[in-house]
Amino acid sequence: MSVILDHAPQDARGRLHPLSQYRGKVLLIVNTASKCGFTPQYQGLETLWRRYRSRGFVVLGLPCNQFGAQEPGDADAIERFCSLTYDVTFPVLAKVEVNGAGADPLFVDLKRAKPGLFGTQRIKWNFTKFLIGRDGRVIGRFAPSKKPAALEGAIERALDEAV
Repeated sequence: MSVILDHAPQDARGRLHPLSQYRGKVLLIVNTASKCGFTPQYQGLETLWRRYRSRGFVVLGLPCNQFGAQEPGDADAIERFCSLTYDVTFPVLAKVEVNGAGADPLFVDLKRAKPGLFGTQRIKWNFTKFLIGRDGRVIGRFAPSKKPAALEGAIERALDEAV
């Protein structure tokens, strides 16, 4: 079993959000931002969430302000933006850092489990996506430019796998 489900990042209100509650589900963990060129992907992520959640699929957004200060808002501003602009209903957790000394431990483990191109662990930009299988292992890492709809095949394969 992967250590990914042992993490408990904070939710937008500062409470722990244990990933263990998703044991047996397929997760898509995404570092998000409200003022990024990829921000319209919120709509595609919401579409995936609505299409597959009844089959055990969960999207988790973790806002990040490390790339061009593209997520300057506090939790309330982020929640308002996501809700009003993209009708987001999937969980959007607390703002995190994904690189450097202050990187959230969840992202340290995600990057270690699934390095990027040429083995780099550094996340290059907002909307990097990690697909987690029902068994908790990281089965995919997708670049920010990869649109959510392009992940449907990988999501369906992960949903079809037994635990």
